[in-house]
Amino acid sequence: MVEKRTRPQDKIRCDACPVLCYIADGRSGACDRYANHDGQLVRLDPLTVIETTEQKLVPFLGDDATDWDGDIVHSGQPFITAVGAGTTYPDYKPAPFIVAQQIDGVDMITVVTEGIFSYCGVKVKIDTDRHIGEERDVVRVDGEPIGHVMTSEYGSKMLSLGGVEHLTGGTKAEGRITCDALLKLCNRDAVEMEIGEHHTRLTIQAGRAPIIDGDEERLMRVGCGSAAIGMFARQWFGHADEVVVVDDHITGVLSEHQAGKLLDVPPTGIRIHGRRSTPGRY
Repeated sequence: MVEKRTRPQDKIRCDACPVLCYIADGRSGACDRYANHDGQLVRLDPLTVIETTEQKLVPFLGDDATDWDGDIVHSGQPFITAVGAGTTYPDYKPAPFIVAQQIDGVDMITVVTEGIFSYCGVKVKIDTDRHIGEERDVVRVDGEPIGHVMTSEYGSKMLSLGGVEHLTGGTKAEGRITCDALLKLCNRDAVEMEIGEHHTRLTIQAGRAPIIDGDEERLMRVGCGSAAIGMFARQWFGHADEVVVVDDHITGVLSEHQAGKLLDVPPTGIRIHGRRSTPGRY
């Protein structure tokens, strides 16, 4: 005989998604979107409506455009965002906010729902030449894994943070710490983290130099040796017979490089002891 489950005392059942949480008074459900407030199911994220914007918008049609004033969100009328508008996923119930309006005599119906946080992630580009960890090393915040080190791109170190494995695939603490770190990074706040078994300490913040093991970065190469020659060959031309840009990725030689050939830089006889990739690139 199967025992019939009864509703826990002093709890309400949320039907916003198939999880059907029982929520005690003063607590939130598993999604952290709905809560029990004095026996009433309430949303924790308020619906955000933008009526005006103080952001400086950049007209993508140019300054000479006469048929558009640069207003992206039509700030003269309410602009409904997805923040606080939807519910969890998968969801059989319709979105709780459906907006209707007329534009040029045409009835427009807008259904707004928010993207679920378990799909969210951030790709972080760190401008540093210093070694922060091996590829695939785990990135941790407060001891919880939130991502990993990726392949370097254009000389910068790259991190992949967030995603479903960390937000909902691990413990609840891991998911909350991952979500908190993503929100801080996207809001231009500083986040402290550790990388790999060597526990490299890293503090990153949008628009600020990274702090690695307590030292703030001051300088960074603008590219590999080949890239440097491509950018600065004309400035060097006439001031030096030869320029060799030594780099741990690609070392460049001006007279052999394509940039040097286009400037008619004569060969100097200097040879690099190493494996040549293409002319002027080792």
